[in-house]
Amino acid sequence: MFSVTVRDHIMIAHSFRGEVFGPAQRLHGATFLVDATFRREQLDDDNIVVDMGLAARELGAVTGELNYRNLDNEPGFAGVNTSTEFLAKVIADRLAERVHRGALGEGARGLTALSVTLHESHVAWASYERAL
Repeated sequence: MFSVTVRDHIMIAHSFRGEVFGPAQRLHGATFLVDATFRREQLDDDNIVVDMGLAARELGAVTGELNYRNLDNEPGFAGVNTSTEFLAKVIADRLAERVHRGALGEGARGLTALSVTLHESHVAWASYERAL
């Protein structure tokens, strides 16, 4: 399996509901490194997994929709605990939509999977992987 990873970051504010979150129930900020990894079994006709420039551009467009936002105020996240795991899925699903629309080029239609990892810190991160 071949893979290519591109990276961006987001800075968000949010709060959580539930005792398990302790002090994070209060509004707080978070900065995440965001890695998007694209996978395929065979390289395309140009011997690449995906155009890295297009992958980085589309990841930037997706993270731009979240960056510098208070997620508690975003209608699409109303009543949702926007955990690191949840946000990894949101970003992966939004990237998958862009792959299917052709935004990463025709060669990207041969991708079989993608995963998104959000790094909360140097010691903690969460990922979501999905088929394409």
